[in-house]
Amino acid sequence: GSGKTTVAKAIFNKYQGMFQCASFLANVREDKKLVDSQNTLLSDVLRSGNIQVSRADEGTEDIKRRLGNLKALVIIDDVDSVDQLDALAIERDSFGPGSRIVITTRNEHLLKILNADWRFHLPTMNKEEAVELLSWRAFSKNYPNKEYVQVASDLVDYCEGLPLAL
Repeated sequence: GSGKTTVAKAIFNKYQGMFQCASFLANVREDKKLVDSQNTLLSDVLRSGNIQVSRADEGTEDIKRRLGNLKALVIIDDVDSVDQLDALAIERDSFGPGSRIVITTRNEHLLKILNADWRFHLPTMNKEEAVELLSWRAFSKNYPNKEYVQVASDLVDYCEGLPLAL
């Protein structure tokens, strides 16, 4: 709820043109079958919709074999286990030189296990920013109507600055 996916999408949209290929794997945590994420990654990167792996181990080997030399931007959103990254063959040398892998997760320990080069924690919005976001959504302007100032303030306090909750 702090905007990780939104920031990841912005990074993807801004930089995907600088790479030979790119893939944005959304909500990986919710994929019940790892092969679904594998098929998406392979289809996006190889620009072919007819790639289908049926077993996770087969997909992992296919990713390593077919994507190892490509300069790729891969964003993996909402990861919650190392198994998901293992199935996607996500390691430092998974892709060609100049590749970038961005992982969003609620579990900072996961990034420590992976020895990630950079970790960035998104701060929550301050009260003023949160009231403005709420006001844009509720009133289509950057401040609340007079009769709703206190309600907006109370709501922002309750949501603790989390944009998705607002």
